[in-house]
Amino acid sequence: MAILPDSTLGILGGGQLGRMFVIAARTIGYKVIVLDPDANSPAGGIASKHIRAAYTDHGALDTLLKHCAAITTEFENIPAESLEYLAQSLPVHPSASALRIAQNRLSEKDFFTALGLNVAAYTAIESEQDIARAENFIFPAILKTTTLGYDGKGQVVCESHDDLIAAYSQLGTRQGVLEQKIDLVKEVSVVLCRSQMGDIDCFPVAENQHRNGILDISVAPADLSQSLADEVRSAACRIADGLDYCGVLAVEFFVSSENKVLVNEMAPRPHNSGHYTLDGCVTSQFEQQVRMMCGLPAGSSRQHSAVAMWNVLGDIWPQQGEPAWDQVLRRSDAKLHLYGKTEARAGRKMGHINCLAQDTDEALALLKNIQQQLS
Repeated sequence: MAILPDSTLGILGGGQLGRMFVIAARTIGYKVIVLDPDANSPAGGIASKHIRAAYTDHGALDTLLKHCAAITTEFENIPAESLEYLAQSLPVHPSASALRIAQNRLSEKDFFTALGLNVAAYTAIESEQDIARAENFIFPAILKTTTLGYDGKGQVVCESHDDLIAAYSQLGTRQGVLEQKIDLVKEVSVVLCRSQMGDIDCFPVAENQHRNGILDISVAPADLSQSLADEVRSAACRIADGLDYCGVLAVEFFVSSENKVLVNEMAPRPHNSGHYTLDGCVTSQFEQQVRMMCGLPAGSSRQHSAVAMWNVLGDIWPQQGEPAWDQVLRRSDAKLHLYGKTEARAGRKMGHINCLAQDTDEALALLKNIQQQLS
């Protein structure tokens, strides 16, 4: 049975993704309770209720169970045990099992491989013996921690096997995965939603540019052949089906110089590269998240405008005051989204700007002009 407006939804995690989920849910007519330990949670500030407690706090979890009709998450590093506890009494999407796979890079790559999908060559690095066995691995390569790495954190490039020992020590000799560095042509991603009945709807593929390991610009639709775009969507759908997933799922891919599509990683939630859907598509990824957890049909994922999205970091903030937002707001085809964070820091995601146009070249030109004005 569908969960209808005026019901209360719960979300674990109160950052910018949670904030945009709350906006989508409240626009439709739902109440939302946010569980997040941060007193300045961007989502908590606009939610119906903000529970400031740890994600493992059973008293807080019990409050969600008492008031909510369904639960979702903002990011994949929520303790899976908390989701298992909640799922004993309420619908929880995504599932704890999906989060467990996404929380560990090695488990994730093993899962992709078991589905028959292409990934970069990799091997587990858990000891000095593993380092010795990796002598014949294909270098250059990247050593990544298996857990808690994001936005370029927990990664060290190894040009040769000699670099691997120092890299392992640099990462604190934690469990890692050594991954072949790909000769990249481009990085792309696709965001999809999958219903409780297994119906899948994909947004158009986005093309992504990173700076210092953090997403900088996403352009949609991607400059990709129809056959490669179809391959990307097919692989993402296979992952969603393999997980028996319900909710919004993002999957990132490498396209190599040999035109080979390789799965990089997945995020069991809305994704930074899907922010273009807020202004460029009939339905946003956050409304789809609401619809999936409430047992509703997906909204249309049709894209009606080409979009270039810029991830606005705290780096552009002046020492006092705010950036010159009038340079954005005076543009009729530029949409500013700020996340309500109280402190701007270098590398911190403070908002994003969507530039809309008839084609991606025009959208990028507008975005580049705005970047020059703000930077």
